Amino acid sequence: MIEVKNLSKRYGQNVALDNISFSVEEGTVVGFLGPNGAGKSTTMNIITGYLSAGSGSVTVGGYSTLDNPNEVKKLIGYMPEMPPLYPDMTVKEYLNFMYDLKKVTLPREKHIREICTLTKISEVYGRLINNLSKGYKQRVGFAQALLGNPPVLILDEPTVGLDPKQIIEIRSLIQNLGKKHTIILSSHILPEIQAICERIIIINKGRLVADGTPENLSQSLSADHKLIVRMEGNENDIRNALKSVKFVETVQSCGEKEPGVFEYEVEARGGRDLRREIFRAAAAKNYPILSMSNTGLSLEDVFLRLTSASYIKDNTVIENSTEGEEEE
Repeated sequence: MIEVKNLSKRYGQNVALDNISFSVEEGTVVGFLGPNGAGKSTTMNIITGYLSAGSGSVTVGGYSTLDNPNEVKKLIGYMPEMPPLYPDMTVKEYLNFMYDLKKVTLPREKHIREICTLTKISEVYGRLINNLSKGYKQRVGFAQALLGNPPVLILDEPTVGLDPKQIIEIRSLIQNLGKKHTIILSSHILPEIQAICERIIIINKGRLVADGTPENLSQSLSADHKLIVRMEGNENDIRNALKSVKFVETVQSCGEKEPGVFEYEVEARGGRDLRREIFRAAAAKNYPILSMSNTGLSLEDVFLRLTSASYIKDNTVIENSTEGEEEE
């Protein structure tokens, strides 16, 4: 659906993007991460056609942003970090104005009403945008991105300014939209990205440094693939039961965590996933498993490691490897 090839962009002597390439398949929700100044907004603005690339190409739905910019814009709903709202308009006036500007052909009243319901702005439909809270302004910006039901949504910090309840609602909305839309989502709230996105792209200093699922990135960066298992029963009996599981390398008891409940660190040979085998072994012995987790890196750990100076100095890239200068 989206194909970015060898994209570069300079602002004077500063390199904003340095030869990055990636593709996004139809119906995929992709998290787009990077520290401030990494080139995220520049990339998204080039994909949407708001900026021109210095070199390289971007195609959306088979259309080039350079050769067919109007066709590309028809396919994309874009919500920038600061939505382009008109404060002296009411929400109704603004959405109708954007409806006309985008030349939407869907039934006007029904379509706008459905979008207002989706984004939960029906109750402020007749109010001036200038008088709305930050959260409602974000929702109005989200609503304009949905006008025309575009197949591609590019959302830059869509939950900025929302309270926890609103964040959960918008997160749920994005997940539902991801069933029918291709979505690129940029956010500094990493748990939000992890909860919504099935794939993560990370750029730093204009260069692509990672592309993959959160689980794959964690495994690629961590040599430690141990399971932490908390089970109820006799400590030694459980340890022996875990040791008997095929491909278990070592079992280390971490002590009693609750009355009669012990925690164990289980290491597998060859980085194998032993969760199912451990479950079966525990069920056969009637040992309740109260929790099981791996010791892999969190998305926050992955992000910090990939964007650290030492990582960039090593010139190591996870998947989709690109080479280039490191200056910003």
